[in-house]
Amino acid sequence: MTVQGRRSSTFTRLLRHGFTDPADAERLLELPVLSSVRGDPVLLDALGGAADPDLALLGLVKLAEAQEDGGRELLNTVLGSKPLRDRLFGVLGASEALGDHLARHPGDWRALATYESADLHPGVAEFEHGLAGADDPVSLRVGYRRCLLAIAARDVCGTTDVAQAAAELAALATATLRRALALARLAAPEDAALCRLAVIAMGKCGGDELNYVSDVDVIFVGEPVNGAEEATALQAATRLAAHLMRICSETTIEGAIWPVDANLRPEGRNGPLVRTLSSHLAYYQRWAKTWEFQALLKARPVAGDEELGAAYVEAVSPLVWHAAERDNFVTDVQKMRRRVVDNIPVHHLDRELKLGPGGLRDVEFAVQLLQLVHGRSDATLHSGTTLVALGALAAGGYVGRADAAQLDEAYRFLRTMEHRIQLHRLRRTHLVPKEERDLRRLARSMGLRTEPVAALEKEWRRHAAVVRRLHEKLFYRPLLDAVAQLAPGETRLSAKAAGQRLEALGYADPAGALRHLEALSSGVSRKAAIQRTLLPVLLGWFADSADPDAGLLNFRKVSDALGKTPWYLRLLRDEGAAAENLARVLSAGRLAPDLLMRAPEAVAILGAPEGLRPRDRAQLEPEVLAAVGRAEDAEVAVAVVRGVRRRELFRTTAADIIGSYGTEDSPAEADPGALVDRVGQAVTDLTAATIAGALRAAVRTQWGDTLPTRFTVIGMGRFGGHELGYGSDADVLFVHEPREGVDEQEAARAANAVVAEMRRLLQLPTADPPLLIDADLRPEGRSGPLVRTLASYAAYYRRWSLGWEAQALLRAEPMAGDQELGRRFLDLADPLRYPKAGLDEAAVREIRRLKARMENERLPRGADPALHTKLGRGGLSDVEWTVQLLQMLHGHELPALRTTRTRRALAAAADAGLVTEADARTLDDAWVLATRVRNGVMLVRGRAGDTFPSDSRELGAVARYLGYGPGHAGEMLDDYRRTTRRARAVVEELFYGG
Repeated sequence: MTVQGRRSSTFTRLLRHGFTDPADAERLLELPVLSSVRGDPVLLDALGGAADPDLALLGLVKLAEAQEDGGRELLNTVLGSKPLRDRLFGVLGASEALGDHLARHPGDWRALATYESADLHPGVAEFEHGLAGADDPVSLRVGYRRCLLAIAARDVCGTTDVAQAAAELAALATATLRRALALARLAAPEDAALCRLAVIAMGKCGGDELNYVSDVDVIFVGEPVNGAEEATALQAATRLAAHLMRICSETTIEGAIWPVDANLRPEGRNGPLVRTLSSHLAYYQRWAKTWEFQALLKARPVAGDEELGAAYVEAVSPLVWHAAERDNFVTDVQKMRRRVVDNIPVHHLDRELKLGPGGLRDVEFAVQLLQLVHGRSDATLHSGTTLVALGALAAGGYVGRADAAQLDEAYRFLRTMEHRIQLHRLRRTHLVPKEERDLRRLARSMGLRTEPVAALEKEWRRHAAVVRRLHEKLFYRPLLDAVAQLAPGETRLSAKAAGQRLEALGYADPAGALRHLEALSSGVSRKAAIQRTLLPVLLGWFADSADPDAGLLNFRKVSDALGKTPWYLRLLRDEGAAAENLARVLSAGRLAPDLLMRAPEAVAILGAPEGLRPRDRAQLEPEVLAAVGRAEDAEVAVAVVRGVRRRELFRTTAADIIGSYGTEDSPAEADPGALVDRVGQAVTDLTAATIAGALRAAVRTQWGDTLPTRFTVIGMGRFGGHELGYGSDADVLFVHEPREGVDEQEAARAANAVVAEMRRLLQLPTADPPLLIDADLRPEGRSGPLVRTLASYAAYYRRWSLGWEAQALLRAEPMAGDQELGRRFLDLADPLRYPKAGLDEAAVREIRRLKARMENERLPRGADPALHTKLGRGGLSDVEWTVQLLQMLHGHELPALRTTRTRRALAAAADAGLVTEADARTLDDAWVLATRVRNGVMLVRGRAGDTFPSDSRELGAVARYLGYGPGHAGEMLDDYRRTTRRARAVVEELFYGG
């Protein structure tokens, strides 16, 4: 055979054995150090079985070259012993770092040469024996790596599973801590004589589930001995603990072992490194947060004084297992749950094994949460090891067996991925690599040999999807099992345990919640089966709200009303967003559910593609007027109109809630001003269409299609400004003008009759919310006639008009009725609201005096001026009067100021240089925030209010609406005070002249 032919044949063989760089592999095989084994087929077969044959071959060459005899003993032993061959090539093909260690310490391969050292499952005692000769940090590091080599060999060869490998790593860490403490004591015998020191392992080390590369979390407990003073003893113990940490953490010529992290101690890095047992207990009993008890769940004494360590764990254990009874347990749990996602850098999200969606932390968090809830009454759950605890939860019936088996499989797969990723370079990382070669090595190390990269991606995503459903699988599904029929042999979650879980989720009435679940999900009907599919997810969304009980109760009411309707449950099951949208709406407060209960079929809005887009006046008014035209009488007509209003109010509130809270598919909107504008415009359009419908119905009652007088409705205040909130009345003026040939008295009687009929129809007692029409801004207020002719308005304003009336006209805009008459009313109003010469000093002083009097007289008694959204410091009135003063001063010369909308006028004033950009932004922020608070109060309480609710749940719900997380209502109040305080400072300067 020619040289070319032999080379081609070698390339083919190398490729067939899994080498990705045959040229480099051939070059290495030609090196003299491998001359004795170059042609041996056993060598290539063994290398081909490694995760990365190229890396394994390179490691073998380095190791052989480092041998004093040129590698003869090593190579002969490797070829003659399949167990050694598998272990050595398994390690060399998976770990570049351990290959480098073997090259630096060429005799350590013998640690893999015997069956006893390589295949037994050593514990702490065996590892202590292996480290016994280490008398300095460098030799301890070398001994640690030698032991690690044996663990890795068992792991990559499949002799141990991932759980056993993690336990061995924790045992090695325990032995290392003990040896490091012994070295610290030998270095400072005088300190050792003064104190007892116990080292408590936390985190994965404490849970016997350590990674290859991880911080080792510890807590130090110290006590004096031999009559030493406590302070002196603690100083000595602190020096010993610090020395131990340095021995393990400091980088030597062999690198560092791993960082020892004591930040889980009381007060974290700000607290003393060592405390007495009584000091620990005092802190935990008074100051500790829920996450600290969750961390203590894994506490395990590992080094130092055994009696003191055992006493520590015994003392803190009752505190751990009663943490779920703490008042702030639910809030703290929700914070911790969100912190998982918040800690992920965006560019790592798709590759994060630990913190990402469907990652390891999800499993660990859910298991620990279930332990804290149910471990109060079941000691079998008191394990710090995730898989052991998951098994106990399944055995106790707290988690379904099938669910637990799926989670166990997924967790093992993800932990194996994590181990193999870290093993390559012995670096602390939880990121899945990007490079194809790294992915190929990772996949092959896990036994995926056919199209390894694609197979790894598929398996990883499959297991992550299982974990992603863990809150349904682990936390909510068993609640249904507590109230539903189970298959033979399945374990039911007891009513007591189900109640505990609901209480931990934030349900104030667990017994009531269980009754709702039973009513919804019991039985064998198709309806009950679909409910059992939906409820686990819905329960999680309800628990995420400020009032889970209300969400579940409202869902039961809607389901009772619509449960027999074929499309209802199908909508929730099949339309991805509909169920989550419904859960958010039902648990956000009273207004939206009340609107929905009056016509539950409106739930279809939540699943329609355009369902949450409020309809504008051009869409609403034709529908309303057509409905009036079909009705038999005025009352029937307006009942239909009010039904449309209720439906559209529900659409608007649902869109607002979902836009503010966000969903899994659609995050909360970032611009509060856009939300406020959308609500204001939607409610204004709806109110205008409703009034137009009522006007048409009232006219048809007596006059058919033609009223004896032309008639228009002018919107005032927030109505005219397109800024209506959910609880706003409709401020209006009524204007009429007799038609040609009609007597003025007859026209006036007709106009008044129409107004009276409109108001009656819109306030009839029905299931629909009334619309209150307020005409108190008319000339002479309540003392003046309800309706005037256009000429009468002109005469009054010309002769008697007061400053406040001209100011009120700034927001006048025709809303219903005769459009041409409405335009002529605005022509009449313009010279009053935008006077040609602006305002003189006397007029400005009068406006300021009126504003000051209003602040003093109209603020409700006992109201906090800092928190009243309308009349309080920096609230709506402050901002609006400031903007309106600028409009009256400069509107005659600046057309952009001639708008009824506060935010537009403020922006125009900033553009014109009347207000600085910073001041305009300050005023706008305050106005938007105060408006959102008012809307939020109405959504939550179902009735209008200008102040924050006093009830803690209602206050929390308003905070959630404003974008604050659970438990941050106090932060909301602080932010409101700060925002309005800044706005008031601007008002003092701009409105009151400093």
